[in-house]
Amino acid sequence: MERRKFINKATVGAAASGVILGAPAIVKAQPTVRWRCSSGFPKALDTIFGAAEDAAKRISEATGGKFQISVAAAGEIVPMPQAADAVAAGTVECSHTAAFYYVGKDPTWAFGSCIPFGMNFRQMNAWWKQAGGEKLFNDFLKPQGLQYILSGNTGAQMGGWFRKEINTMEDVKGLKMRIPGLGGRLFQAVGAVPQQIPGGDIYPALEKGTIDAAEWVGPYDDEKLGFNKVAKFYYYPGFWEGGAALGWLVNDKAWAALPAEYRSIFTAAAHEANATMMAKYDARNAPALRRLIAGGTQVKPFPRPVMEAFFKASQDMYKELGTTNANFKRLHDSYSAFQRESVSWMRVTENTFDDFMASMLRN
Repeated sequence: MERRKFINKATVGAAASGVILGAPAIVKAQPTVRWRCSSGFPKALDTIFGAAEDAAKRISEATGGKFQISVAAAGEIVPMPQAADAVAAGTVECSHTAAFYYVGKDPTWAFGSCIPFGMNFRQMNAWWKQAGGEKLFNDFLKPQGLQYILSGNTGAQMGGWFRKEINTMEDVKGLKMRIPGLGGRLFQAVGAVPQQIPGGDIYPALEKGTIDAAEWVGPYDDEKLGFNKVAKFYYYPGFWEGGAALGWLVNDKAWAALPAEYRSIFTAAAHEANATMMAKYDARNAPALRRLIAGGTQVKPFPRPVMEAFFKASQDMYKELGTTNANFKRLHDSYSAFQRESVSWMRVTENTFDDFMASMLRN
């Protein structure tokens, strides 16, 4: 009996060892692949640019260096606004970017990132992975030869840097503001003049007065870009980016040419970067905000009447877009239905608990 047990254990152990020892051979049998990624962000922003580097590093490690992705900053290969076309054309295999940068092509692109008064990080992830968001968005991209893999989020953003105070909607009219996506279209609808300017070009535009205001992400990145040196008022919240998602925009043909193992590894690395990027921002924004305030930045909330006016304008905008764009309506119907249910649930526990803890820890 003891001899049989020993033989059985040895057999199982050998089989397991065979699997473990065989894995490197499987990797070695795969082809060497070299991809280029055109990031939507400057290298100076280690968190948002770094999300692509984190994923590329993990992909390389998991394939024994056989699948390498070189990440270039925005503008090094193609300018940021041209990255989607470059991926579709095969000039580069992929881009790590915010989908809402391409709403000029079609407003439906916004659903790969965020829309004004949209979902937060957790709600977006839930809609994307559990309520059909991923399929809906990639069905929209498929005719363009593209797909999008969620990989990063900034969380709720700040409302940006202003050279003058915003007290009423009259202060918004004529305001020249750097703001992308449907947020830009919303500001235009209420009389502002939106500008889409890459991250690395915002500081000089704000410094010279070419623009009156600019939003980027939040305290950590904004401090790095030095906006506090050229604008005094820092508003919150960024109601047009309540949870701005980022992702890998990938050429379909390049994706199909990858071994199945590489596609699985890529997807897992992207999802890991999705969580890691949010964790980095949550850890770094609070101390950065304290430093900004200590340096003289005036942090102000948007007045509620201003936010309510923007909210009403956003609903009018969605209604108009839905009547003229079937793709937009399809995604917005799914997105907004999920948001209503998710917000109702979070009000019961998450929001109540967070509000209570904020009041306790403040004291």
